[in-house]
Amino acid sequence: MIPNRPFRPTAATAREKLLEAAVRLVRAQGFAATSVDQLCGEAGVTKGAFFHHFPSKEALGVAAAEFWSASTGAFFADAPFHGFPDPVDRVLGYIDLRIALIGGRAEAFSCVAGTMVQEAFRSSAAIRMACEASIMGNAAALEEDLAAAIDRCGVSGTTAASLSRHVQAVIQGAFILAKTQPEDSAADLAREQLGHLRRYFAMLFHRIGEEIAS
Repeated sequence: MIPNRPFRPTAATAREKLLEAAVRLVRAQGFAATSVDQLCGEAGVTKGAFFHHFPSKEALGVAAAEFWSASTGAFFADAPFHGFPDPVDRVLGYIDLRIALIGGRAEAFSCVAGTMVQEAFRSSAAIRMACEASIMGNAAALEEDLAAAIDRCGVSGTTAASLSRHVQAVIQGAFILAKTQPEDSAADLAREQLGHLRRYFAMLFHRIGEEIAS
């Protein structure tokens, strides 16, 4: 298991500190329960600084989803699995990395965009669209490898785009299930679900019997 670690350098500006605070608080307690006062306290900035950078809490939510997308996207873009010559290995390597990143409390490994959109998908179109861009952006990043794996293995009846969305559906669903569990078993349940996802792709791409990486 890879220990949870920051995807970004230490925040330096007031804006960065507020976005980092949003990541921590939204993961821990949700967007609706997070107040501007809490964000300012967590970030160590004044309310004046908050409204200098964000005209509203909704604007902060949109920016937090974009901030999350940029930082996690860069992390996964630099991951070692991209160096595997076989596209099937790259797909399985992505899932292995997602499994390895799960550990500790649910708020330590869950998704900011996935958490926010569950609350705000009807109340804020702007946040919904920012979260959609984040989650679907992660899906799109896997499409090229999935398309190559489909072609290499002669898989029919599906598309790379559909499979990439399925990957995100399982990941987001695993995070939700993890939140139903006591703290000491949340990560185990999430890893279990992604293990099933890996097994599905191993079967789909004719890699029956491969062990899940630990």
